[in-house]
Amino acid sequence: MSGQTLNTSTSSLKLDNPMRRIKIEKVVVNCSEGKSGAPLERAEKIIEMLTGQRPSIRKAKKTIRGFGIHRGEPIAVMVTLRRNKAREFLQKALAAVGYKVREENFDQHGNLAFGIREHLDIPGTKYNPELGVIGMDIIVHVSRPGRRIMLRRRARSKIGKNHLVSKEESIRFFQEEFGVKIIS
Repeated sequence: MSGQTLNTSTSSLKLDNPMRRIKIEKVVVNCSEGKSGAPLERAEKIIEMLTGQRPSIRKAKKTIRGFGIHRGEPIAVMVTLRRNKAREFLQKALAAVGYKVREENFDQHGNLAFGIREHLDIPGTKYNPELGVIGMDIIVHVSRPGRRIMLRRRARSKIGKNHLVSKEESIRFFQEEFGVKIIS
């Protein structure tokens, strides 16, 4: 009899284990203009207005003559959001795509990446003729507590495969947490 109650309590412990909870580690917002100058400055202002953080400028890694890109030329802006800012921006970004995400947008580690064609689709954004309209990519990195031990520099250690977030677990997390509909 006591063995039965032990099994039910053990299974409920697995569900309530704080180390098994999935969390949003970071949200990366990327806007690649492909050229430096005024378009990149406008994109920088729009990203800063949307996220509340100053974006970093990314430079081209190599020269591509067909696109008119030179090595070292600034071509993109990006910002990394964490904690509450990440969650708030992700809520708005998912609203911009109608809370619909394709299954292919999830990778095997449970991370999600999707794009927004126009920043005006984000709720609460007003059109400014001086800045124009830009599109952007949003990358959501999910993990479980304890993942840091695999990445840290000192006393690095391995994590079991069952502790890593799978694609199916991540899909379930986004469905329950944000009400996202998955399109096949």
